[in-house]
Amino acid sequence: MAFLKHNGRTICYRLLGDNNKPLLILAHPLGMTQGVWDDMIPALLESFRIMTWDLPGHGASAAWPEESDRITPEDLAGEALALAALAGAETFHFVGTSIGGAIGQQLISQHADKLLSATLTNTGAVIGTPEAWNTRSANVVELGLSAMSVDIVPRWFGPAACEQQSALVEGWRVIMGRGDDRSYALLCELLGRADFREQLSGHPVPLRLIAGADDVATPPEALQALAQFSGAPKPLILEQVGHVPSVECPDRFSQILIDHLA
Repeated sequence: MAFLKHNGRTICYRLLGDNNKPLLILAHPLGMTQGVWDDMIPALLESFRIMTWDLPGHGASAAWPEESDRITPEDLAGEALALAALAGAETFHFVGTSIGGAIGQQLISQHADKLLSATLTNTGAVIGTPEAWNTRSANVVELGLSAMSVDIVPRWFGPAACEQQSALVEGWRVIMGRGDDRSYALLCELLGRADFREQLSGHPVPLRLIAGADDVATPPEALQALAQFSGAPKPLILEQVGHVPSVECPDRFSQILIDHLA
């Protein structure tokens, strides 16, 4: 791991691989960490230089500053751009899951010239409702992430992954519970406001969408709607996969990326 000071806040990141290969930046889901990509990195390093990072208040990245009460998609896209600049890359491939997909949509809408391609998984032009996200934000502030993780984490994974990895849910409950409550709450409010339905048409970025057939948070219909708004091909739907394909089927997901981006 390494650390970058960006807008007065410390970001934890990893930069791995050959400087001569194209840069691939990976953005993790809400409540998780850059560790979601660990099982994919060895295969991806054969073709790419890899950059991952922890979102605000997640993993080893610092919490969102107390003096600011709002996080925007542009703030998070700015982190990705700062990391690309740190790597010395003028352009890069981008992969984002869940809120990582919202970061990707912000990059497509405002910084398309930086993207060689974008692959967005388990996300949507709109995710859920403002009411639901604002309720979750308030509950996290009141109860804390450790308590909230009991109900949230089981929704991330499909039955197949849970059956194959008995400790999967408990492990990620521990990780989520260690996050910063306020940063998570502000990111919930960001998702309640985010709406990319009118921002994605006419972009030049090669775009691939991927859904999990067992995803209850962002079901395949959300990716199908995103395809219509963005002009992307129909999403690839992964059977027996929930919300986090990088954890549930890392080998399959890695091969999809390598085949598509090559």
